[in-house]
Amino acid sequence: MKHCPKTKKEGSLCDVLMIAHNRPEYLELALPALLESGDETLRVWVWQNEAYQQVTEIIDKHIGHPRLHRVHRSTHNAKLREPTNWLWSESDAPYVGKVDDDTLVPREWLETLRVAHERYRQFGVLGCWVHPETDYDEGAARKKISRFGGVKILENPWMAGSAYLMKRACVQQNGVLSPDDTFPQYCVRLAWDGWINGWLLPLLLAEHMDDPRSPHCILKTQEDFEKFTPLTAKRNGVKTLEEWKELNRISAVEILKGGKKAGRLFWIRRALRRVLALQRARAVA
Repeated sequence: MKHCPKTKKEGSLCDVLMIAHNRPEYLELALPALLESGDETLRVWVWQNEAYQQVTEIIDKHIGHPRLHRVHRSTHNAKLREPTNWLWSESDAPYVGKVDDDTLVPREWLETLRVAHERYRQFGVLGCWVHPETDYDEGAARKKISRFGGVKILENPWMAGSAYLMKRACVQQNGVLSPDDTFPQYCVRLAWDGWINGWLLPLLLAEHMDDPRSPHCILKTQEDFEKFTPLTAKRNGVKTLEEWKELNRISAVEILKGGKKAGRLFWIRRALRRVLALQRARAVA
């Protein structure tokens, strides 16, 4: 896809959040990869949860980097919602996104997703595929593959919260995350309102380093898993390293098996409302 920017500084700005907690081994790789993945239109916002010295030192090494825009240090573990709302509330960029501190993005991810967004105004959330490429089954995915504005995507109502880029217009229309919201739930609401979400095709691969299949994964033993239990594992009641391995494997399967229709129902509802309005107008006449 050839990129023809509207205005480089204003029309294409992307504010991307990275939340850092207690994984210095991952952050040491993920933060510089993110900082080097864009030009002057990339602004990286870092939120540090709790004052882990190694994490602080890694962030401090990048202070002064031209793409490190803001750093917020929280004395407690604010987890995900508060940092996400911080970015969404204070950003003035046309695009907002998030890359987790355990995710390695490819150098071209931001420009590729931004160009896709510019080609179709109803794209809401577009993301990188954070599973191994071998988890993708073209046959199983066929029913979910769609094309909009010449851009091919694996369409899905909900999206994971890492390595994504979203139009800030979604936040302007739907607000920030509520106290009970998760990002996937928020994405489903966007889809109900007519926004189209999904993963770009051909797959834009990012590496989830906390997946035990990643060569960078630090979870080698059950003791490691208990010490550094991933937040997703906690939310899903995962208790063992073997269960975590299986959850990572089947999560891609669930994506490919699921439906893509939430967003499409918006257009059906809108067409029905127009028909009803026309019928009422004719009845009055």
